[in-house]
Amino acid sequence: MKKSVSSESRRRLLAGTGALAALWPVRILAGEVGSSGALGFAEIPDGALAEQHLYALPGKVPLIKKTYRPPNFETPLEYFRTPITPNNAFFVRYHLAGIPEVKAADWTLTVGGESAGRELAFTLDQLKKEFEPAELTAVCLCSGNRRGLFEPHVTGVEWGVGAMGNAVWRGVRLKDILAKVGVKSDALEVVFDGADHPVMDKTPDFVKSLPVDVALDENTLIAFEMNGKPLPHWNGFPARLVVPGWTGTYWIKQLISVRVVSKPEANFWMSTAYRLPRGKFKTPSFKSQVGSANEPITTMVVNSLITSLKSGQQIARGKPIEVKGIAWDGGAGIARVDVSFDLGASWQQARLGRDLGRFSFREFALAVPARERGAVVVMARATSRSGETQVEQLIHNPAGYHHNVIQRLYLEVV
Repeated sequence: MKKSVSSESRRRLLAGTGALAALWPVRILAGEVGSSGALGFAEIPDGALAEQHLYALPGKVPLIKKTYRPPNFETPLEYFRTPITPNNAFFVRYHLAGIPEVKAADWTLTVGGESAGRELAFTLDQLKKEFEPAELTAVCLCSGNRRGLFEPHVTGVEWGVGAMGNAVWRGVRLKDILAKVGVKSDALEVVFDGADHPVMDKTPDFVKSLPVDVALDENTLIAFEMNGKPLPHWNGFPARLVVPGWTGTYWIKQLISVRVVSKPEANFWMSTAYRLPRGKFKTPSFKSQVGSANEPITTMVVNSLITSLKSGQQIARGKPIEVKGIAWDGGAGIARVDVSFDLGASWQQARLGRDLGRFSFREFALAVPARERGAVVVMARATSRSGETQVEQLIHNPAGYHHNVIQRLYLEVV
């Protein structure tokens, strides 16, 4: 097996791990809310970490508060110990502070645009009665998930590991609705707007677009149910866009407008925000939105999260070191997860849990006995069916996207 670190480097690091555990920051030992150091990652900046705490929005369990206005709340680690994230623990992400309470009976979805054959409006009852239902399990992940773990740090909401969730989404296929209005041959993008709105005149409305082929994909849904129940208010009631495999910036909540257009959407949230240096990642290109230096973020990169252990934890000799967690990617599906107990010098293949679909979290587990006293560095590395593997070194980018560095947990066997 190819070694990822030299034996000398590994020896020095492991030799120092016992001292590291003894001097581990108080915030980890005390379980400071949202500490990423406890998960083996770089710590969230002190100012941001000090500001966050657990807070329960109406209808939610206590989540990790990032900002109140607009509301941005992260899911705590314990809710990722099952493959489906409960509705009341699902993370909350908004860009705009004006979030109306939309009543299902008053809601309509307008579908049209210059490259549509006609314009139609649909009520929620019409969507449920006039279209074939569709259902799938998919991860919704904020593009900036793990931004707070970047070194050096970058600006933006300093998310830890919990700006994500996995749910069973039920609704109707967007392509069936677009077929009702007709899509002209010159259609290039489909543009989406929600009921949320800015509270200041100079703040741009949050509007996003997708390539027409992605909008017409059979897996792209307008969902009105989440895990068998109506969408929570904070997650887009009464209906939202679901774009499996693509990051959450495209999953417009409280969807009220769909427009088929023949030119690239040029608003701030497409032309300036949510962009990456061109060619930085091996993700699909949003060709109509590519600039000379940058391009929009599209699909998620392969990643994993250990949920059963924390750095600084002590394991009794002879007891098993139980490594459990979840893995996901942008839609190819998870092929394997490998676990190392020696800083990557060797790897063992973990057992994968039930396959809930290629867009879903996939559980993994592996247990080995703790035979010798001393330091242990546990790592997990996911590989997708497309051959994409997590990285050992951060791929830095100014907006803080696609953090998928292999996790390292520092344990001590006593």
